[in-house]
Amino acid sequence: MDRNGLELPKVCHREAMGKYTIKSEGSTNTADLSEPEEKLQTYENCTMLRNEMYHPFPGGEKGVDIINIKGIEDIGYLHRESIILNTISSDQDTQSRDGLYFQDGKRRVDYVLVYQFKKSSRKGAGSRNRESMNSRRQEPDPEIGLQPVDFPEDDRRLRREEYEHNLLETGLELESDEEANCYGLGFVKIHAPWHVLCREAEFQKLSMPTNKVYEVKQKTGILSKISNVMHKITSPFRPNLKEQNNVTFKHLSYPFSREKQHLFDVSDKASFFTSTARSTIVYEILKRTTCTKAKYSMGITSLLASGIYSAAYPLHDGSYEGESIEPNDRKLLYEEWASYGMFYKYQPLDLIRKYFGEKIGLYFAWLGVYTQLLIPASTVGVIVFLYGCATVDENIPSMEMCDHRSNITMCPLCDQTCSYWKLSTTCATARASHLFDNPATVFFSIFMALWAAMFLEHWKRCQMRLNYKWDLTGFEEEEERLKDHPRPEYEAKILSKVLKKESKNKETEKEKLTWKDRSPAYLTNIVGILFMIGLTFAIVFGVILYRISTAAAMAVSSDPYTKDNVRVIVTATAVIINLVVILILDEVYGSIARWLTQIEVPKTDKSFEERLIFKAFLLKFVNAYTPIFYVAFFKGRFTGRPGKYMYIFRSMRMEECAPGGCLMELCIQLSIIMLGKQLIQNNLFEIGIPKLKKLIRYLKLKREVKLEPDSNYKKPQQYEADYNLEPFAGLTPEYMEMIIQFGFVTLFVASFPLAPLFALLNNVIEIRLDAKKFTTELRRPNAAKAKDIGIWYNILRGIGKLAVIINAFVISFTSDFIPRLVFMYLYSPDGTLHGFTNNTLSYFNVSHFEAGSEPREAMALGYKVEICRYKDYREPPWSPEAYDVSKEFWSVLAARLAFVIIFQNLVMFMSDFVDWLIPDIPKEISERISKEKLLMVDLFLKEEQTKQQIVEALSSQEKERTVENSDEESPKEDMSDLPENYTKSTDSSNSHHVNAEKQPV
Repeated sequence: MDRNGLELPKVCHREAMGKYTIKSEGSTNTADLSEPEEKLQTYENCTMLRNEMYHPFPGGEKGVDIINIKGIEDIGYLHRESIILNTISSDQDTQSRDGLYFQDGKRRVDYVLVYQFKKSSRKGAGSRNRESMNSRRQEPDPEIGLQPVDFPEDDRRLRREEYEHNLLETGLELESDEEANCYGLGFVKIHAPWHVLCREAEFQKLSMPTNKVYEVKQKTGILSKISNVMHKITSPFRPNLKEQNNVTFKHLSYPFSREKQHLFDVSDKASFFTSTARSTIVYEILKRTTCTKAKYSMGITSLLASGIYSAAYPLHDGSYEGESIEPNDRKLLYEEWASYGMFYKYQPLDLIRKYFGEKIGLYFAWLGVYTQLLIPASTVGVIVFLYGCATVDENIPSMEMCDHRSNITMCPLCDQTCSYWKLSTTCATARASHLFDNPATVFFSIFMALWAAMFLEHWKRCQMRLNYKWDLTGFEEEEERLKDHPRPEYEAKILSKVLKKESKNKETEKEKLTWKDRSPAYLTNIVGILFMIGLTFAIVFGVILYRISTAAAMAVSSDPYTKDNVRVIVTATAVIINLVVILILDEVYGSIARWLTQIEVPKTDKSFEERLIFKAFLLKFVNAYTPIFYVAFFKGRFTGRPGKYMYIFRSMRMEECAPGGCLMELCIQLSIIMLGKQLIQNNLFEIGIPKLKKLIRYLKLKREVKLEPDSNYKKPQQYEADYNLEPFAGLTPEYMEMIIQFGFVTLFVASFPLAPLFALLNNVIEIRLDAKKFTTELRRPNAAKAKDIGIWYNILRGIGKLAVIINAFVISFTSDFIPRLVFMYLYSPDGTLHGFTNNTLSYFNVSHFEAGSEPREAMALGYKVEICRYKDYREPPWSPEAYDVSKEFWSVLAARLAFVIIFQNLVMFMSDFVDWLIPDIPKEISERISKEKLLMVDLFLKEEQTKQQIVEALSSQEKERTVENSDEESPKEDMSDLPENYTKSTDSSNSHHVNAEKQPV
């Protein structure tokens, strides 16, 4: 019995190949075990050494001999029912089909374990092993002492031996290879036989297809005609895969059961369990198989963390390049999905799910839906932008700013070094602002809020279709079963706590981590997150100081071009600095978030993932959007007024917005950060870094092969090629970059209507880039089931709600939309915007400058300036309440706040209405799920009826047989009390009775 209460079958691996050097008492001989019978005979004539450090089996003093496996450094744990197969020979079946199969060419490799070893220690390994075991017999186990790093070579070997022996006891079959091209690396290939797959599929409740097939109801009438037309239109955009088009019939799926194996479609046992299902089953066994006889679990994740093994991964299906390569799923994915030439085609989601699992399949399905729905958003955004271009010459405020006849002199932008300037110099900025700050922007903000709600609803419906298609509708029960499975780090922490308590009072009981145990980690998390957020604010503040000082320095430049373009140059360089800082801090914050989550020691993998996502998203959200929030809502709000400016460090005056507002600067900030992150971080890093790492590993391997004098370089096997690929780091980075992009598309779309277009262009490349990365650059991930995208959906929903609020404030406070409406309806004499620019500018008497703040070159414009203008709603200097805020200020503020309230409530109501109007589950999917349940009930009812009929038939046959037997063999009566003249007779009916017959005297 294993720790999960399952009966472990005894498996005899008689097909072991190669040579074993058998060291028996008094002699050493080499037996050729090329034939199974000879190997078994030789094996049965010898005994095996057990590791006494982990096993209660006696040592060599009781006659136990050592078996050294030739070509393997470790002393193999051999068992009477299981054998670790030895090194592959180079001439077997074309290298055992390039490493995809065992040496016999029949058993497929389902999983691979990789470990490091020193080839110099192979000579005399057996004697040193015996000495190391005996010398450390009384020492405490390093694992129990929680020393998971820097194990000595012999310790790592012993732990590998016992772990692999325990894997054999679960029924898995192993084969070792230390003669690979990867110098100093050993590979353990794992195969799961049929009975192990069946046992584990039943234990893990894997849904498998049954024999019952039903026809999927197709659309009829006008809907059928529309569907056929759409299918013909979209056929050029569909991948060339046969299985993608056959959706007429569907197998019923049910959790696998060995008792009901006759109900499942097991006509072809080789293909019944897919490669994904096989690797998933093996991985679950690896996770729960113990490494020691202690009271805790040490699965493969702990062994990887402690360096016992260096890698563990399922194999890719084979190579993806070359015409002579046999067709496989990886090659199909490379040709139909990972090729940039297929950017216009739909993704083969069923094949992605089959090869990578449901979790990764759902990610690419979500990314495809998101990209697809960006098409209408980008179309409307382009129309809004073109509307701004078409009406720029009709925009009265920008025309007034560009009018050179209006002699409007503006106050200096900085103290002393800056001089007076003309409003007409901002003509280009004013005209450019209109491209994004026009009445269509309000409509686009409302549209994008509704688009976000539509996107989430559409995704939920697509998700339900995939759940039905991929048999995930009943996944909740399995998820509940898996969510309480503790992580190895949590178990190690519990073990440490138990050992401390046992050392004090020798009592053992079930322990768990309490608030007291976690409080140091929680405190570290709070302090660390607050420090990182403070660091981000400090960097933004430093960029603000750079902008102020650079603007002041450029104002005294002798170059007229520099003086005329101070704002553009300062803004562009500051944004580039922000972008570089964001890219650097993104990598730092990702590592810090993982470390902070690790010290919390969450109990389950799901809890770990959710906490990691929350921390990483919080830090990266603050990092990406803090500079944008500053420009949108804080720049120019706290500058003061001429004669009473606000200063930083008493010398640096706060920067102001241009007379046309800060919306144009916000647009520049958004475009550079968004495009920079997408081009540099999402694409260049994803392409360049994996290829650079792969090149480094290749050069290292090439150098090590040259250093080994006896090495015969062979064609790399599939498990060697996969080892040289980059390990899969999870989907969190992939989701994170898309969620941050979703924020750029929705949060500040009022200031940048082209954001959806840039996101669409990026995602078209991103899908194929990720596809190529998953197919060619990464090791094959462990397949994981999931019925949704998890916590990311809640984050998307939160961003959608936040976008409504932020866009309301951007329209109200950052743009001039509300001031224009107020002027038109309250202060314009003719109901137009004529005079709007003059209305937004206040007057200042230059004689009221504070001492030392007036410009040094007062005659820079060629005349003496007595009154200058600045953008604000304040009383003129000749008013009794000079420089106080005017009534227009309060009118505009009230209108802005009213717009925020109305816009927010109206748009949120419309979003919730859309959410309510569209059902989460499509009607046809709901009907099909109900039909599946009825068919499943009918299937089991028929099975029970058949069973009952068989039982009744067998019972009736048994009764008839019993009656016949009773007639043939009647029990003998006791005749001792009868007279001698009585005899027993039998009638023709075989019924026994006694007759009294008078005998003659």
